[in-house]
Amino acid sequence: MSYIFPTPEEDLVRKVLSAPPFVDVEGVPNLRELGGYPVAGDVSTTTKPVIYRSADPSRITEKGAERLRALGIKKVFDLRSPHEVRILKSRSLSIEGVEVVGLEVTRTESFEPQDIAKQLQMYASDEAKAFRHSYTTYLKIGGPIFGTILKHIRDHPDEPCLVHCTAGKDRTGVFSALYLALIGVSDEDIVKDYALTTYGLVPALPVLNAHFASQKVFQDNWTGAINLGKSSPESMRDFLEILRSSEYGGVEEYLRKHAGLSDEDFSQIRQNATVS
Repeated sequence: MSYIFPTPEEDLVRKVLSAPPFVDVEGVPNLRELGGYPVAGDVSTTTKPVIYRSADPSRITEKGAERLRALGIKKVFDLRSPHEVRILKSRSLSIEGVEVVGLEVTRTESFEPQDIAKQLQMYASDEAKAFRHSYTTYLKIGGPIFGTILKHIRDHPDEPCLVHCTAGKDRTGVFSALYLALIGVSDEDIVKDYALTTYGLVPALPVLNAHFASQKVFQDNWTGAINLGKSSPESMRDFLEILRSSEYGGVEEYLRKHAGLSDEDFSQIRQNATVS
């Protein structure tokens, strides 16, 4: 069996990655700005590029580091756990003049083979349910972490930041959706942004294929591995529905209760993150 993740057509990938919101920073896959999206109900207002999102940036080149600094990024929020970084043989970003803040979203996540096998079985048997479970977990435990990033935007409007995890898809995707929803971006654009990871991760697939295909737990359930790696629009639509359920009450109520933010904070963040 060939353990290869499926990819979109090559010319389409090249076209998508060469246009906004993707930003070419050598060695950093899936990097794009959360800017340029219209605010729903106000066609003259769009989001500013105060937040960038990406996959693991640890393989950034010297040229890429220069580009990152040129974007004005002085702070990087790493949503991975130290254990995850070690298991994946990665490292924290180290660039002069750029502060890295570790914000561990999944403190209790296990990387033991038996636990990975259970997770893969969930994704193989019911992909939609598995994503709902994962994203609900991030909502339950990630509020203070998401609040920390939003407070940076509140307090430092002229200091863009980068938010990343390993793939820049799930934890980063949940935060990005919360941020865009708070600013007032439409569901359609939030879903589109999430789904762009299908293209953004393609340059990283050789590394990802080598990592996953070398481990028996993934070989034994490659369907689960493939489903785990997807960024289907339906997964983000489901997340937005969960966010607005009676349990969470929408983005503002969630951020009040779980991130410690106020209406005044929301107003300042929106002011700092948009331009007319």
